[in-house]
Amino acid sequence: MLTSFSLSQLILISAAYLLALFGVAWLSDRGFVPRWIIRHPLTYTLSLGVYASAWAFYGTVGLAYQYGYGFLASYLGVSGAFLLAPVLLYPILRVTRTYQLSSLADLFAFRFRSTWAGALTTVIMLIGVLPLLALQIQAVADSIGILTREPVHNRVALGFCALITLFTILFGARHIATREKHAGLVFAIAFESVVKLVALGGIGLYALYGVFDGPQDLEMWLLQNQVALSTLHTPLQEGPWRTLLLVFFASAIVMPHMYHMTFTENLNPRAMVSASWGLPLFLLLMSLAVPLILWANLKLGTTTNPEYFTLGLGIAVDNPLLALVAYVGGLSAASGLIIVMTLALSGMALNHLVLPLYQPPAEGNIYRWLKWTRRALIAAIIMASYGFYLLLGAEQDLANLGIVAFVATLQFLPGALSVLYWPTANRRGFIAGLLAGFGVWLFAMLLPLIGNLQGIYLPLFNAIYVLDDTSWHIAAIASLAANVLIFTLVSLFTEASPEERSAAEACAVDNVRRPQRRELVAGSPQEFATQLAKPLGAKTAQKEVEQALRDLHLPFDERRPYALRRLRDRIEANLSGLMGPSVAQDMVETFLPYKSGSESYVTEDIHFIESRLEDYHSRLTGLAAELDALRRYHRQTLQELPMGVCSLAKDQEILMWNRAMEELTEIPAQRVVGSRLPTISEPWKSLLEGFIHLPDEHLHKQRLTLDGQVRSLNLHKAAIEEPLAPGSSGLVLLVEDVTDTQLLEDKLVHSERLASIGRLAAGVAHEIGNPITGIACLAQNLREEREEDPELKEISSQIIEQTKRVSRIVQSLMSFAHAGGRQQASEPVCLADVTQDAIGLLSLNKRSVEVNFFNLCDPRHVAEGDPQRLAQVLINLLSNARDASPVGSAIRVRSEASEHTVDLIVEDEGSGIPKAIMDRLFEPFFTTKDPGKGTGLGLALVYSIVEEHYGQITIESPVDPEHQRGTRIRVTLPRFVEATSAVG
Repeated sequence: MLTSFSLSQLILISAAYLLALFGVAWLSDRGFVPRWIIRHPLTYTLSLGVYASAWAFYGTVGLAYQYGYGFLASYLGVSGAFLLAPVLLYPILRVTRTYQLSSLADLFAFRFRSTWAGALTTVIMLIGVLPLLALQIQAVADSIGILTREPVHNRVALGFCALITLFTILFGARHIATREKHAGLVFAIAFESVVKLVALGGIGLYALYGVFDGPQDLEMWLLQNQVALSTLHTPLQEGPWRTLLLVFFASAIVMPHMYHMTFTENLNPRAMVSASWGLPLFLLLMSLAVPLILWANLKLGTTTNPEYFTLGLGIAVDNPLLALVAYVGGLSAASGLIIVMTLALSGMALNHLVLPLYQPPAEGNIYRWLKWTRRALIAAIIMASYGFYLLLGAEQDLANLGIVAFVATLQFLPGALSVLYWPTANRRGFIAGLLAGFGVWLFAMLLPLIGNLQGIYLPLFNAIYVLDDTSWHIAAIASLAANVLIFTLVSLFTEASPEERSAAEACAVDNVRRPQRRELVAGSPQEFATQLAKPLGAKTAQKEVEQALRDLHLPFDERRPYALRRLRDRIEANLSGLMGPSVAQDMVETFLPYKSGSESYVTEDIHFIESRLEDYHSRLTGLAAELDALRRYHRQTLQELPMGVCSLAKDQEILMWNRAMEELTEIPAQRVVGSRLPTISEPWKSLLEGFIHLPDEHLHKQRLTLDGQVRSLNLHKAAIEEPLAPGSSGLVLLVEDVTDTQLLEDKLVHSERLASIGRLAAGVAHEIGNPITGIACLAQNLREEREEDPELKEISSQIIEQTKRVSRIVQSLMSFAHAGGRQQASEPVCLADVTQDAIGLLSLNKRSVEVNFFNLCDPRHVAEGDPQRLAQVLINLLSNARDASPVGSAIRVRSEASEHTVDLIVEDEGSGIPKAIMDRLFEPFFTTKDPGKGTGLGLALVYSIVEEHYGQITIESPVDPEHQRGTRIRVTLPRFVEATSAVG
């Protein structure tokens, strides 16, 4: 026989294992375990193995002994729930993450908008899971008793409770709030699941190859012991099998430890996909060992209670190591469940029993108060479990205790399903149904368990309900039926409140919540902090507001109504994770209310719906996906429209601000969408508000000064009925920038006027030419006739000289007027002569700036080209130089020649050209002159003519860097070869 272990040895082993578990959690929290491992779907899947408690490690063998293959229901039920994850678990995960609902009580309090719903769920859950917690204590105490071969002492159970209380506080109550994820806890529970699986699998393999000599020997033994095989099949035809499936299916959702690990501690939502098949696989591997352990113990004739066959196998074969592995596996299973269960229950009790009755004073540190209160609740729950263990006297079977607890939590299944799939369910129906089902369970299962009753007399049926292992399923079905019936009837015949309907939309699988667009009393995050300081204290309020702003990526100076509504919702969600949804909702509604006058105009928040639809895009299928694609196409059309689009609600909240509007106004959409029109900057505020109040639907060529430039805009508007608020009309504004078109029109008109003047000048010059010729002839005759009179001869010579000058001017005018009107000629052009003609023509304008022109061109420098068009180049360059020069300054024109080219250089002493506009000088219609004083075509024409002559033009400015003044323009032209040779 096996040498027994001493109590001190087992206590030391227990403490060492729990310390190792804590060490795993501590190392992962400190970053020693790579982040990718902690967030890996396998880690999350293994953490869900907390479901396999001591009841699964020990009790399922007893369940197999009693119900045969019915023991598989405990695995298949949970597996079924996870296989339905897309329609069952993932929607709950979405709601819990969005609204920070850390427990089932939080979920019901949020969905039914009822403090009573959360409190009642917490109380019933606390009572209902006491048998399961007591089961863990009993399993550890019984294991120690079996291994030490001494009677089980209550002090052993108490010592285990004290130890597990300490480690539970270290695991989960070191942090401030339940809203924080415990990555260390998740990793430690995953480690604990591996220990259970290895321990149970190792014992199963020992049973197969140590007790039996492999699968063939096992098959031979089963053929010789048909009774052992038939006992596994028989119970499948009876009622408990189906009820077990339902009970364990519900436990995957409603059991506090499963809810906590599945939803609250979920670090990566995508891991749910892997868990939907990973957890069933994990449970399948655990279940494979159960019949092997059962048959091995039956073959050996183990005297241990069938529920402890896992432990008894090592004792029966006198293998201390095997017995110790079984003990550690059972300890791991029990401690994992107690740690997670009490963490979850303490959060529920804090949020729904303590805080609604007493809230900490705002002057103190609320976070510290919450942490210590939660620690006290953990200790109280574990001590209550110990008290229940003492009440039962350690006389109940583990399987029976587990089933009583699982049936109690079954009462929450109708409520959980209604959260997702029954929007018309209400708080009255939920509470009435829960009380009815709980009442049946209390009288049919809990009281007989405590009072050890054999049966209950039912006056209505004049019969005695027998309470034994074969009739518990009747009580389970009766309690669930009463719950569903009352829940359904009350919900059908009573109305849900508006708050409940809104919450139902938020929770429903197929709907997107449509929050209302209303105005808040508080107008900035700082006002939020000021208001929340009343219940939370200044430091805590500031911290919560800043956290919510970080979560939403909003600036602290945010004032948009849309963003403030989102901030309010986020603060409520964060406070829900801290204090529960009931307290958070009351606090936010009291201290961050909507304006009372805003009820007259309430519509859904279209912008929020758009953002949520973007989140749902990848999950839409069929017609919904096609409609969403159509919506996205139309929205993209509006976004890319080359015309500004601004959509306004009836209260002038901006719902859309497309890209063209962003470019035109230089106001990003992110800053204005969700704000009201009067909050945008000038001059757009006055322009758009003024247009809205005008009866005209169209305004053309409205002038608007922006950055010193005048813009020309066309405005259009149209009323639009809001789709989610019939009878409410918004506005859509279209803003079209026609500045370039207007400038083009002005330039064309001005160019046509210049062309007309040119034609008029040509005509005038032609008409002047005849009388000038006559005057020259008369002066010539007069000089020849009066040669003897020196004075008269001098006067006639001057007349002749002046008429020649007038002729040259007239010729220049006619040449300029006809420039460009004929094919380009290629002939020698003396740059000095062309320059002199241009200077002479510009000297006619006496109204321009008085400057001194100097023609320094070498008469030997001859270019090849059209003299008329090159004259036009010089006139434009000299005219621009004169306009940029101060009075009395000099403008010099000189020439330089090389072998194949000749350079014409124009240099002034003006203000220079800014570098910012240097690249745009040759663009058509670009000018820095005042309106009406320049067309912006001069330099563009110069560039075109020089290019036609196969030349180049370069600009250097400033010429004098010290005084930042002067501009030098160099025109490089082909040199006329024959002329150069003749001169040279």
